Amino acid sequence: MSAVSPVFGEVAVPGGALRVARFGTGPRVVVAVHGITASLMSWGAVARRLPADWSLVAMDLRGRGHSADLPGPYGLPRHAEDVNLVADSVGAARDIVLTGHSMGAYVAALAAAGRDYAKVVLIDGGLPLPQAPGADPDAVLAATLGPALTRLERTFPGVEAYVDFFRAHPAFAGAWRPEVEEYVRYDATGPEGAVRSRVRAEPVRQDGRWLLTEGEAIGDALRAARSPLSLLRAPRGLLDQPVGMLPEEVAAVWAGRLPGLRDEVVDDCNHYTILFDDRCASLVADRLTR
Repeated sequence: MSAVSPVFGEVAVPGGALRVARFGTGPRVVVAVHGITASLMSWGAVARRLPADWSLVAMDLRGRGHSADLPGPYGLPRHAEDVNLVADSVGAARDIVLTGHSMGAYVAALAAAGRDYAKVVLIDGGLPLPQAPGADPDAVLAATLGPALTRLERTFPGVEAYVDFFRAHPAFAGAWRPEVEEYVRYDATGPEGAVRSRVRAEPVRQDGRWLLTEGEAIGDALRAARSPLSLLRAPRGLLDQPVGMLPEEVAAVWAGRLPGLRDEVVDDCNHYTILFDDRCASLVADRLTR
């Protein structure tokens, strides 16, 4: 595994600039989009397992990380516009592998609609999720994200307490890695006695509502993708529960609707460890670059 450290920069977008980071110096590029309450540092473990002739460029989306103060409107189409601007800043789309994890996979699907990326890899996200008729999106979001939303409303005595909060998360039981701790510390901000996440709750809620109510738009984007499209799924969920974010029945429906979709389950990981576990991150890196 490479010990490469991220090199930070900015890319101009409407309303300001996104924080971006480049891992590695290779000429072949992956552009990577993080999840709904995450940051660019969620890609560290995957980036460090790329071949030497590859590099990975990730960004903090609006409302997250060091892009937290960028203004709205939010919603996944706005993020997709930002992602395409980041991609344009590093090269021609036809030479770039575009990937996203969780909500970032939906953003990647929207960004790829009508554009010629080298390929698009959706990681445990990107397929429309069936919703019960009349379901309240805010209630569904709260039930789905659980502790991830709870932490956005909390303050902590210090950074170490914030790290301990993540250590107790069921997804990381027995799966703590240096890259997880790096990710958590990057997300912590504020003075001692009032440490909190850099992620702002309102953008998360706006993005979550869009994701849960715009399944038709997501499906249209997937059908409009001109790039080779693949999906990597975790068999376990956000809280390490035995049903994954994208269960077999959902994947089967969309495999039938998108004949070119390559669907693969990454064994023995959950929604988070698919990016952090040594073996899983290595497999993801391989699928991005082979």
